[in-house]
Amino acid sequence: MKPDWDKLMDAFNDSPTQLVADVDCTAEGKALCDANGVRGYPTIKWGDPADLQDYQGGRDYKTLEKFATENLKPVCSPTNIDLCDDDKKKQIEEYMALSTADMDSKISEYEKQLTEAEETFKSEVQKLQETYQKLSADKDAALAAVKDSGLGLLKAVKAAKAKSGSDEL
Repeated sequence: MKPDWDKLMDAFNDSPTQLVADVDCTAEGKALCDANGVRGYPTIKWGDPADLQDYQGGRDYKTLEKFATENLKPVCSPTNIDLCDDDKKKQIEEYMALSTADMDSKISEYEKQLTEAEETFKSEVQKLQETYQKLSADKDAALAAVKDSGLGLLKAVKAAKAKSGSDEL
């Protein structure tokens, strides 16, 4: 992926509105990566620098270039209010009227909801994993019981009878 990413950075190098860059999360960029939820490498993030999103598409040059061309452009934000629809403009105005303390409180509330959703997901996946492991163990025990009851011997006898061409051995 690295050669394709480098090629993409070169392609967008002179863009006044699109930034394609890389960050070394193991060195000087560690704090930036931590602040943006980067847990594995390579991770691709895109969007408003204040609200980066995870990129889920292909990792080849053609796919990356298509995505960048279609999605890396100015979007509705407080600095690009003219790109917003009426609902977003109203929401931005409401947020702009808040004090910094109120914004911090709302951000904390939303982040708590995100954390709770993630914790619920992890907890439910753990329950599914435990259920899967129990079902798998039960299945293995049932298969072993059937095989131990004589299935293999019965199949061997049937094959021997078929080979001999009679119903009796």
